[in-house]
Amino acid sequence: MYKLAIIIALLVSSMLQAQTTYESGMNKALELWKQGEIAQASNMFERIATAEKDNWLPSYYAAQVLILDGFSKLKQKDVLEAQLKKAQGFVDDANAISKDNPEIMVLQAMLHMVYVVSDGATYGMTLSSKINALYAQAYKLAPDNPRVMLSKAEWDMGTAKYFGKDTKPFCMQIEKSLQLFANFKPETAFDPNWGQERAEQLTKDCNK
Repeated sequence: MYKLAIIIALLVSSMLQAQTTYESGMNKALELWKQGEIAQASNMFERIATAEKDNWLPSYYAAQVLILDGFSKLKQKDVLEAQLKKAQGFVDDANAISKDNPEIMVLQAMLHMVYVVSDGATYGMTLSSKINALYAQAYKLAPDNPRVMLSKAEWDMGTAKYFGKDTKPFCMQIEKSLQLFANFKPETAFDPNWGQERAEQLTKDCNK
């Protein structure tokens, strides 16, 4: 019994240490991202993903860092292409771990959107339908997820503007997403919890 107690204590200690290492690594990577160290942050998330093989979040963040930074590299075609291909690999890894995950679907749609924004003539026709399908599927799975509603509405608003259509219905959806943000609670400290500031800014723009 004494030996068993020691073994259990060692196992618990090991699990707590691993958790501490994971949390420390994630916080450090997020801090690097906040400081604008894009490559370093993504690389650190990638290293965490290698250790956390059953956890989709490190790969999700490794991709998200690169995808969002892609909007600042729209004119750097070769750099952007390489960056988005790397991001796609991380999205695929996250999706392999957590299938039918609306958060990952939103991220995939955002990746496609960077391509469309960078070169609408080349990617608009081929990727727009994929983006619409991803948002439709994500909304079907998680209609109360604020990022799903916000991202879908912002994409639909951009499409409406492009074709000269009324954007008011999408402004209403973005405003509704703020209600969802107010009630949303992530399951863990590192679950996606972004988008509220973006929704607030877009709502202000709509009301101008």
